[in-house]
Amino acid sequence: METKIPCRQLFIDGKWVEPITKRRIPVINPATEQTIGLIPAATGEDVELAVDAARRAFARNKGADWAKAPGAVRAKYLRAIAAKITERKTELAKLEALDCGKPLDEAAWDIDDVASCFEYFADHAEALDAQQKAPLSLPMETFKCHILKEPVGVVGLITPWNYPLLMATWKVAPALAAGCTAILKPSELASVTCLELADVCIEVGLPPGVLNILTGLGSEAGAPLSSHPHVDKIAFTGSTVTGSKIMTAAAQLVKPVSLELGGKSPILVFEDVDLDKAAEWTAFGCFWTNGQICSATSRLLVHESIAAEFLDKLVKWTKNIKISDPFEEGCRLGPVVSREQYEKILKLVSTAKSEGATILCGGGRPQHLKMGFYIEPTIISDVTTSMQIWREEVFGPVLCVKTFSSEDEAIELANDTQYGLAGAVISNDLERCERVSKALNAGIVWINCSQPCFCQAPWGGNKRSGFGRELGPRGLDNYLSVKQVTQYLSNEPWGWYQSPSKL
Repeated sequence: METKIPCRQLFIDGKWVEPITKRRIPVINPATEQTIGLIPAATGEDVELAVDAARRAFARNKGADWAKAPGAVRAKYLRAIAAKITERKTELAKLEALDCGKPLDEAAWDIDDVASCFEYFADHAEALDAQQKAPLSLPMETFKCHILKEPVGVVGLITPWNYPLLMATWKVAPALAAGCTAILKPSELASVTCLELADVCIEVGLPPGVLNILTGLGSEAGAPLSSHPHVDKIAFTGSTVTGSKIMTAAAQLVKPVSLELGGKSPILVFEDVDLDKAAEWTAFGCFWTNGQICSATSRLLVHESIAAEFLDKLVKWTKNIKISDPFEEGCRLGPVVSREQYEKILKLVSTAKSEGATILCGGGRPQHLKMGFYIEPTIISDVTTSMQIWREEVFGPVLCVKTFSSEDEAIELANDTQYGLAGAVISNDLERCERVSKALNAGIVWINCSQPCFCQAPWGGNKRSGFGRELGPRGLDNYLSVKQVTQYLSNEPWGWYQSPSKL
């Protein structure tokens, strides 16, 4: 019998609240195509309630409010959330796998990262107090100056479906650590664990209105949040197309945004590598998270002298990946998130084939799985740089291949893209790795690996992959404004104008 998910409402002002329209959105298990529950569908009226609650909780001009509380107080709540997440890891991982189709082992890993991220930003919340009033060296002794770091205010956080709870945490944890209050709008395709985060907030006694969680469609909940005059900042992770719309809406109010958008990242494999090690990292870099990751190194550039042997190895590694229900032991590739995504990916593969590309392996539904949105991990060769499959983000388990003859050619091909999120270089020549790392136009570069991510290190891209950085100290800076405070120290008049008393 299909597992059901908890029936939740919207989370506004510390309470469960029925959406004003009372509408709900079905939750589809991508592994079975069955409806396993419903989530509430927020609209603009619910956004108004959530923004009002967040604004009251922020209460910039009151005494003991969230923004003015010592960082140690906010850290206490963040650590309590981390502890509850760890306590509920098994349940949350199961819900994540049911909701978005990622393998259960991977979902469990994500939940560990969620707890670690809350802990990491709890440390930063505590450290923030000591950073206040940092003095600046000035050229005039008659003045002194210091810096105050203050929370931006009420922030709107719009997050994707590929890492439902983790991507939400990347925004929620630093925003709350900084002293902001927040409205989280997760993707309607995977919101279940974000609603469970609300339940955790109730358990730990997070003050009402500090975090509000609205599920619903982007057009009905995300859009009014982006354009709301009392939301001070928007942080978004998702497609470049949607990011552009959010940026346009925010621009009307000159509202700051940070955007982590799409990618079409390269992986460069040179001729001096261990073929099996390089093949496994290449497969992991594209097929991890069912291929649904913005930083996927989905463009393989391999040196022509090893291309045939390397691709033979890579195909063998790829065909050995276990594709199954996410709950089966050893599953390493589950279904993509929705029928719409499934059909989009297969259409892109079909178009590549019609344009003359060669499908080395995969390209369709696994024969042993009759239900669910499953796509075999796919490797495509004989592509040209003008093909759609080479230039556009697929967001599925599809890897494209081109060969190169020199380091310069590899770099040119790697940078020939509208995106600039990530890149990887695989070589035993570490000087070459350093050269290539500097030459790649990307916010993230991996050497002899692909996709490792740590909350201590900044994350974000260049070009149409967005701007701003999440994680690391810069992740906290996303939600802080810097105020200069300068004081005149002398007892003497400034003396620029003639004193009226001497006239």
